[in-house]
Amino acid sequence: MRAGIVILPEDRWWAAEPKWRAAEEYGFDHAWTYDHLGWRSLVDGPWFSAVPTLTAAAMVTSTIRLGTFVASPVARHPVPFARELITLDDVSDGRFVLGVGAGVDAKSYDGQVLGAPDLTPKQRADRFTEFVEALDGLLMTDRFDFAGEHYQAHGARNLPGTVQRPRLPFVVAANGPRTMTLAARFGAGWATTGRGGATLDEWWEGIAELTRVFDERLDAAGRERASVHRYLSLDAAPVFSLSSVNAFREAVDRSRELGFTDVVAHWPRSSGPYEGHESVLEQVVENVLPTLKAD
Repeated sequence: MRAGIVILPEDRWWAAEPKWRAAEEYGFDHAWTYDHLGWRSLVDGPWFSAVPTLTAAAMVTSTIRLGTFVASPVARHPVPFARELITLDDVSDGRFVLGVGAGVDAKSYDGQVLGAPDLTPKQRADRFTEFVEALDGLLMTDRFDFAGEHYQAHGARNLPGTVQRPRLPFVVAANGPRTMTLAARFGAGWATTGRGGATLDEWWEGIAELTRVFDERLDAAGRERASVHRYLSLDAAPVFSLSSVNAFREAVDRSRELGFTDVVAHWPRSSGPYEGHESVLEQVVENVLPTLKAD
């Protein structure tokens, strides 16, 4: 099993850089940041852009994979975004992973500040499908044309293309049947936060059901179940995964039992979302991560 860490883009680089370096030195397999204009209760504080942050992270690391957790069509158009992704993949020498999700539109800060329309779930899924289809084509094909309801591309160039071939990998975040179908079609990986739940047991029950549905989607798409990596965002649960070493170990064990190949936690913050202590992170690095490498 592999483990990843999310570093929120809220610190000036002099404070953020040591975290990105440490994520690699600690032995995490992948490190991520949020791709939002602002996020929930943190919109009143410092916040930096994802792509420049990941570009800077690529310059101070050498082996760890880097990604967005996740980018969405709420604030992105596939044509200019594809150019940014090609650049980031080049700077990182093929270590970039695109985490992508549907987003929540008008109810989010991104949607509010952009005046985004309040789409129905079907409309959101339709737009997300176009977004992923367009990005797939833009990253694979030079002089790409795309004609959809939400996006257009006319002879879009992509030279020199991505370092990774045929394109950089997509990790598609999906909790519903339609978006899981999209993940089964285009994803090198599937990511989930679950369906909520008042208790930890309820959350895990929801995760188990989602894995069953995703298996069905892979079967319908004609893909081997083992060919797609499965990422679980541990901190969508009612309990912060790094609240203790035992909490993290138990979350990893349950994830493994459900067939997940990758788990993702958040760097502990001093307050608010993901509040915790870096000492717990260090204990997990010392006592738990080596056991994952041995799996």
